[in-house]
Amino acid sequence: MTTNTSRELRALLDAAVDGIILIDHLGEIHSFNRAAERLFGYSSDEVLGRNVSILMTGEDEKEHDGYLARYTETRTPHIIGTGRDVMVRRKDGTQFPAHLSVGVIPGQEPPRFVGFIHDITHSRRIEAESHQLQDRLTHVSRLATVGEMASGIAHELNQPLAAMATYAHACDRLLALPDPDIEEVRSALKLIADQAVRAGDIIRRMRALARGEESARAPVNVNTLIEELATLINSDAKAHGVSCRQELAPDLPLVSANGAQIQQVVVNLVRNALEALAPERAATAGAEVVLATRRLPDGRVEISISDNGPGVPEALKDRIFDPFCTTKATGTGLGLAISRTIVASHEGTLDFEPNQPNGARFNLRLAPEPTDPA
Repeated sequence: MTTNTSRELRALLDAAVDGIILIDHLGEIHSFNRAAERLFGYSSDEVLGRNVSILMTGEDEKEHDGYLARYTETRTPHIIGTGRDVMVRRKDGTQFPAHLSVGVIPGQEPPRFVGFIHDITHSRRIEAESHQLQDRLTHVSRLATVGEMASGIAHELNQPLAAMATYAHACDRLLALPDPDIEEVRSALKLIADQAVRAGDIIRRMRALARGEESARAPVNVNTLIEELATLINSDAKAHGVSCRQELAPDLPLVSANGAQIQQVVVNLVRNALEALAPERAATAGAEVVLATRRLPDGRVEISISDNGPGVPEALKDRIFDPFCTTKATGTGLGLAISRTIVASHEGTLDFEPNQPNGARFNLRLAPEPTDPA
């Protein structure tokens, strides 16, 4: 290679935005461009002749020379010819995320390799901020849903509270008798305790829905998740004057999910269905929402929410999951968009289809938990 060609090649390498490192089959660094110097804090003179593992962390640092040796012997690529995200180390010991692509320089024997390093710190930060924003938006949506359900929950709580007051007055009257029946008093006290547990259970489920604690995914039964929501959903349906029926298929496989998040999606979809039934239709016989589960032929588990309301307007069918698309005068148009995002994060699907003979049907589908072949 002529001197001019070498200078042109060096100028080309130094003009590159990404770090470019040339190494031999033993991992020894032979070229280190200016972008690499800026990324890692080393000057070229400090790294030439040293093993590239000084720039690596963790398992990559331990395994890199083995990868090169394996390729040199077998010509079978492991990390060669692929791009992947890794953590790399600067001269001062600090680490940063980078996208690494490694290629083989043709016509060289023993082989030589060139690595391209792109700093992805900024994109990782943007991604993390996006996740945080999505989490906040999901939490706000959850709180808004709970607030909208408050009137129905208040009505549901009023029943056990009224019963407790009635039984307490009965105890007071019984104890005022000259010869009180202690067994009857004990029975009334037990009824008070039962109603207190019922009221506490309603509050507990409401708080759990409002908090929606972020937790790692775990194998869950979707029927169990729905049954835990039954009291809240039924009280909300009563407040809307609508019948809510459950058709839960038995023996469903478990799915890997964050139960609180899936419950939030179900509640959002049920509330949409309840609100789709206009007051004048809800007041007539037959206004109904059906919450059903089943196992699909492909093995996935489906949760469907259908109603016999007016359905989705034709003009909105292709945009129903878009943010800010809504048919409600006071709606934000974020519920369905957030719900689909949650389902997508579970590698599932959420779609819409017209219900027959009228109304809307939303289908949430999740893959079953993999079974242990052993």
